Amino acid sequence: MGKRLPTLAQIATDTTTEWTPATIRCYQQTDTVMLHEIRCLWGPLGAETPVRVILIQDAEKASGYQIALITTDLTSTAEQIVERYGDRWPIEVAYEDAKHIFGVGHARNRTQQAVERTAPFQFLTMTITIVWYALHGHHPDDVAEHRARAPWYLTKTNPSTSDMLAKLRRTIIAAQYHPERGQTPTPAEITQVQHAWAAAGL
Repeated sequence: MGKRLPTLAQIATDTTTEWTPATIRCYQQTDTVMLHEIRCLWGPLGAETPVRVILIQDAEKASGYQIALITTDLTSTAEQIVERYGDRWPIEVAYEDAKHIFGVGHARNRTQQAVERTAPFQFLTMTITIVWYALHGHHPDDVAEHRARAPWYLTKTNPSTSDMLAKLRRTIIAAQYHPERGQTPTPAEITQVQHAWAAAGL
């Protein structure tokens, strides 16, 4: 039998393991972490596929490792790999908002073209909503107004995607009404307003 290789945990706690300090810009803040790089072959990708494993250690705790990143990128620096991983967070948030707020993936499509077109169209509407809010919908009082309605959001400092969509809904509905008209709104219009305000209260 061949020699048993050490685990990542064993490598991280080994006193002979060399850690390199690195300044990383990640999640909108700059931190100093300790990095250790391992170059090896990884079986799942093929016995001859070289990979790099980047162990990340908290510079203050200096014990074990917090996360291990594996990549087939053999040229970028370890710092670039870590920052690239951090850049995935806003992408994941966008996917989450798209699924739960804009309904991406909820359509019951069956034909090939419908499946191929619906999700991109829903992502497009989400993008248009965010662009509209950034250019025309944002107001400095939006966050304060939301915190007044939901005081438990003590750390809320920026409008969410839900806030943007709710304001766009209210703006579209308000544009459909004209003060000079004295007619009673239809049940459909009343329901539309109720749905918009219910969404705004999320």
